[in-house]
Amino acid sequence: MAKSGLLETCDALCETLTDAEDALTREIVTRLADKWSLWTLSVLAGAAGPMRFSRVMDQVEGISQKSLTKALRQLERDGLVTRKMFAEVPPRVEYAITPIGIEMLEQVAPLWTWAAKSVHRFQAARAKFDGG
Repeated sequence: MAKSGLLETCDALCETLTDAEDALTREIVTRLADKWSLWTLSVLAGAAGPMRFSRVMDQVEGISQKSLTKALRQLERDGLVTRKMFAEVPPRVEYAITPIGIEMLEQVAPLWTWAAKSVHRFQAARAKFDGG
């Protein structure tokens, strides 16, 4: 099967990357597949403004404090989220999505939509594979 033009373009771009750039690209793509990253970004994108840690945790159902801390640190390191600390007692920390974080979600949205529209096809394939 021949590659589509989009895949050929992707391959050509990847060939121009240094080893370090290729490694970082792979890390970012892996972040997209991470269990909590997209959900956390989505929560921050849907907020009217910056959010405190506890509010994010309330909205990312099932996430532990440790997992949310790790996800937010990784997202901040990649420039997808900002963290602002306020010198108050008790200390207050707020998180917000950055423009590149919003851009990432906009790129992922068509893939998510495709998966949601195709869910019955995946269910049928699994049922066939499982013999039922």
